[in-house]
Amino acid sequence: MDKPRQRRSAGPRSFDRDQAIETAMRLFRRYGYQGVSISDLTSAIGIAPPSLYAAFGSKAGLYREALDLYAGLPGALDGMEGAVTLEQALKGLLDAAIRAVTAEERGCMISTGLVEAADEQQELAHELGKRRRALRDRIANALSRWLDRSEAEGLALYLSAVQQGMSVQARDGATAEELSRIADETVAGIIARRIPSASQSCLPPA
Repeated sequence: MDKPRQRRSAGPRSFDRDQAIETAMRLFRRYGYQGVSISDLTSAIGIAPPSLYAAFGSKAGLYREALDLYAGLPGALDGMEGAVTLEQALKGLLDAAIRAVTAEERGCMISTGLVEAADEQQELAHELGKRRRALRDRIANALSRWLDRSEAEGLALYLSAVQQGMSVQARDGATAEELSRIADETVAGIIARRIPSASQSCLPPA
């Protein structure tokens, strides 16, 4: 009973928490973790620092919740849904990635987030590394419909590198059309190395 009263007197939480996380996500996505200050966050959300700390614990806590929100948005893996061939899956993956990284806040919050970090940010950087590995695993799982596990994992690693590169290029101003040419060359090269088996339809499970 006493604790809520103390929080309210320090700074009432008169804001929409979900909206606050979305606002923070947009800022972090556009400027990166290090490029967004507590002042930037409180100004954009419209609250005082005590209210931010009461709601999220810290800037890092808000960043984690923003990452969770971002991870739930439509992304590259959604482009693989419904694919019948490996080529369709690859094209769907990269086309969806391009749509994601050329949105209003360019780049990918997970692919390029905290690739370089100060000592005090190493825990967050480690968490982002785990998120990137989890995404690679999900891509490998999807590719396993057409490839054996080791080949799927190797290709997922390669595709993740391509996606990270496209995210950086998008931040530097590359257009969707320019990135599409990269995607087309990537898919063509992969398929050329795997013909004829790669173009075969995925058979339904027995």
